[in-house]
Amino acid sequence: MRDPGTGSGQCQVTSPVYLCTDMGLENERSETSVLMDQQEFSRTSVPILAEKQKNCTAATDRDPQEINAHLKISFEDIIGEPAALHSFDSVWVSSSALFELLKYASYRLISALLAVLLSFAAGSLFALLRCLQIWILIPLVQAWFMALPTVQTVWSSLVDTFVAPVFTSMARCLSTMDVKTAKPN
Repeated sequence: MRDPGTGSGQCQVTSPVYLCTDMGLENERSETSVLMDQQEFSRTSVPILAEKQKNCTAATDRDPQEINAHLKISFEDIIGEPAALHSFDSVWVSSSALFELLKYASYRLISALLAVLLSFAAGSLFALLRCLQIWILIPLVQAWFMALPTVQTVWSSLVDTFVAPVFTSMARCLSTMDVKTAKPN
């Protein structure tokens, strides 16, 4: 029996048996088949899925918030042949298989080369931002809010001492003026 993740196809546990989807390098179309050993088809009272869970752990969802849902691209999302124009089936299946193989292989190669470096850089950046926020930004904001009542008192004293008398005097001077408009003859 094929183990999940080995062979040419993608295997997943969806029921008490493994469903394996082969890309069909030896076939001309992709097909889904159910693979079972004779031992698994025995008539015991123990559920087969319980035995499989001992040997195989379910793949964890590495994107539970669907942050990168837009990156789930298949061959059919990129290449589409209209009904009137079809290439040979072997060309279509080979292209699809090569696309999927290169997509996964190149992703794994690039992520193997860059993941550690970029995760180190991202971790360092977020640690630096957190440190700046904890040790610089928040204390400055708290100091500002602590000094704000004093600044408010000093500001109101300056306005009352210098600005208010000037505008009060101007208001008194201008309040005695009487403006009349007349039409020219």
